[in-house]
Amino acid sequence: MAKAISPAAKRGDRKPTPTTPALAPVLGGEPVPAALDKLIHDRVRLGIISALAVNDRLSFTDLRDLLALTDGNLSVHARKLEDSGYVSCTKGFDGRVPKSEFRLTAAGRRALERYLGHMEALIEATRGR
Repeated sequence: MAKAISPAAKRGDRKPTPTTPALAPVLGGEPVPAALDKLIHDRVRLGIISALAVNDRLSFTDLRDLLALTDGNLSVHARKLEDSGYVSCTKGFDGRVPKSEFRLTAAGRRALERYLGHMEALIEATRGR
């Protein structure tokens, strides 16, 4: 059975290689991966990480209100970031009221820096600089 050839292959289109400057920028001496970090690229998760990058810590309520999210939406996205090691969550009580506080971890900060570096390189390449 003959192997199917895609239309892109027939036209001679190539996938970008990791050596393409716009897709493999160097940030702090480390090459940035060719693919965007899909975990951070989501609008809500990028909002959470960005908010935590400029604040030492934020409570669940503060994050929810800042990003205009529902409790369930914030909970699901925060859990994904926590499972990845990008965010840490400390649970406790303020009197009798449960309180969850989120912080950006060192791994989360590095991931955000890589993501921003990648986006900056894509923007520069698009503008032809």
